[in-house]
Amino acid sequence: MFSRFKQRGRVVLLDPQSSERLEYSKGQKISIILSPSLYWIKKIAISVKYLRELKKLLPSIFEESLPEGNYSYEAYKSQDGYFAFAYEDRKIIELLKSKGIELSDVLSIHFAQSEFSHLQEPHLLNEKQALTIEDGVVILTPKDWYENLEPINLDNIQLSNHTITLQQFSHIVDNKSLYKIGYLLLFLALILIVELFIAKGKLATVEQAKASVFKEYKLKSTMMQNRAILQKYEKIDTKQRALREYISYFLKMKLPKEASLTRLEYNSKTLIAYIRGVSKQKEKQLLQAFIKNKVAYKATYKDKELRVEVKL
Repeated sequence: MFSRFKQRGRVVLLDPQSSERLEYSKGQKISIILSPSLYWIKKIAISVKYLRELKKLLPSIFEESLPEGNYSYEAYKSQDGYFAFAYEDRKIIELLKSKGIELSDVLSIHFAQSEFSHLQEPHLLNEKQALTIEDGVVILTPKDWYENLEPINLDNIQLSNHTITLQQFSHIVDNKSLYKIGYLLLFLALILIVELFIAKGKLATVEQAKASVFKEYKLKSTMMQNRAILQKYEKIDTKQRALREYISYFLKMKLPKEASLTRLEYNSKTLIAYIRGVSKQKEKQLLQAFIKNKVAYKATYKDKELRVEVKL
């Protein structure tokens, strides 16, 4: 839907869903108000000293909210925080082109948020949607939710100072700009070269320290060999800890008066305990410590002797 405004040029409400035809002639100056469907908005409360500090954070603030695309960002302060915006320059430029509007004839571009936040009632936007205010944010809602909606009257609107400038990437860079870019790149290259020399010096220092440590502790010549040795001793340590833990289980078992732990056997992979004088009824009770701690074991019972085997 488009409306007219004579002071400071015509005011046009740009909405991709509107089928209303725009009467526009080339060279006629207009101001654009973007429909909420042309941008993403967040109402945020954040403590920053300057607005420019917030603008640096906008890409990360919107990162998980936006579909894939190339976005520009803008923000301005409100009474109780900030309104932040993300928009795609290309889509807006293409929509202007489809409506026959030359970008050179556009005086200013505004968000619906900054221009319509004063609305008290829902207003008709297009054939299917209405503009509504929800918690201070201008949003789109189905027009069928309301009855007797009035279109937005732009005849006497006073546009705010909150504007954006669309970025066009197909422009030609003049020689003066190329020289500036060249000087900047040269300056950056010099910085990188200096940092490279500094990094090389630090690397040499690190290598010397590394060689000193290897010599002092009689380490192998390569990190791969040292990691292999470390993994070997870590496995030994893990197995020894498990062995001590399982032996503790057996030694702390509450055995019946007639039962006794006769011996413990250990090989490289298995700890075996022999408990003599255990009745069949007491077998499960004795193994509760292993069941409670979810320790995998194998138990056999023969001639009143319980044999418990634990894999390490």
